[in-house]
Amino acid sequence: MSALKFSGPVLPDGEARDVYVVDGRVTLQHQPGAETAARGWIVPGLVDAHNHLGLKDGGAVSDEEVEAQSVADRDSGVLLTRDCGSPADTRWVHQRDDLPRLVRCGRHIARTKRYIRDYGFEVEPEDLSAYAVQEARAGDGWIKLVGDWISREAGDLTPSFPEAAFRDAIAAAHAEGAKVTAHCFGSDVLQGLLDAGIDCIEHGTGLDLDQVAQMASTGTALVPTVQQTDKFPQFAADGREKFPAYADTMERLHARRREVLMSAYDAGVPLFVGTDGGGIARHGDILGELRAMEQMGMPTERVLAAASWEGRSWLGFEGVVEGASADFVVVESDPRQDLSVLARPVCVVLRGRVVA
Repeated sequence: MSALKFSGPVLPDGEARDVYVVDGRVTLQHQPGAETAARGWIVPGLVDAHNHLGLKDGGAVSDEEVEAQSVADRDSGVLLTRDCGSPADTRWVHQRDDLPRLVRCGRHIARTKRYIRDYGFEVEPEDLSAYAVQEARAGDGWIKLVGDWISREAGDLTPSFPEAAFRDAIAAAHAEGAKVTAHCFGSDVLQGLLDAGIDCIEHGTGLDLDQVAQMASTGTALVPTVQQTDKFPQFAADGREKFPAYADTMERLHARRREVLMSAYDAGVPLFVGTDGGGIARHGDILGELRAMEQMGMPTERVLAAASWEGRSWLGFEGVVEGASADFVVVESDPRQDLSVLARPVCVVLRGRVVA
């Protein structure tokens, strides 16, 4: 196979160099006769760390729709996706060299009648650990719990399961070699999950400063999904007539989003970028999420790092280094200074092929 050559500053260090691609992998060794494919700033493939490939309002979608969702993500520069729960069987995506790499969490595991219909498994506390084991074995090293959701009896957000059930399920998944993340909008569920050793919190709008400090000390990650949590006022308006306490809670959580995000950033909590693509959020909008986090106050370079080289490392994938799979995006100028250049990629390279 002939070599391809890409030239320009390579992130994260920004050093200008020639990057060659041979048999789908990066080499920094000169390759005589290599064809120059592109010049520009070379960014390790972007990461959408909270995505729902195969999900849409109403549940699972067809394979054709999964492909369309995945292509939308890919063309935005996302070359690695962590699926945070999907009712569709997307294992076949692993066999497609033209679609982003996929880390699957399997289906959401929720409490009976306490989640969106047809999205996940709905179980009782005594069965939670068994389902955690099942999804740990079926997924790609992660499982997804629904930590809290509205209780019609309480009329507000409450934990989906007792602390002991969460603790046992997390331990069972860890015994299978899987990491655990959980949907958490509110406050009440968080301490039990953190004390049980959960690996990641999704959304996390209910975190307090002590919990942020605990996450920083244990390395527990946070994926804040800022565009999704920006919809809380609408959720509140939709539910106010029937569930006024819930509406008040969602408005309160919305008002403190910046405080939570910036306290996590300042404390050194591992932060990653997730669009929540699927359902009510669209695929291919990684730039929108990056900008939303930037507008909250995170420095531009730190936002980019979270969605690129740091996100890749967190999920076990390399950047643009010798011998790594050639998964990167070439843009015309330094995205650490202006994220908008990501909307106009010179080219997208996946597994050594120019795919967009």
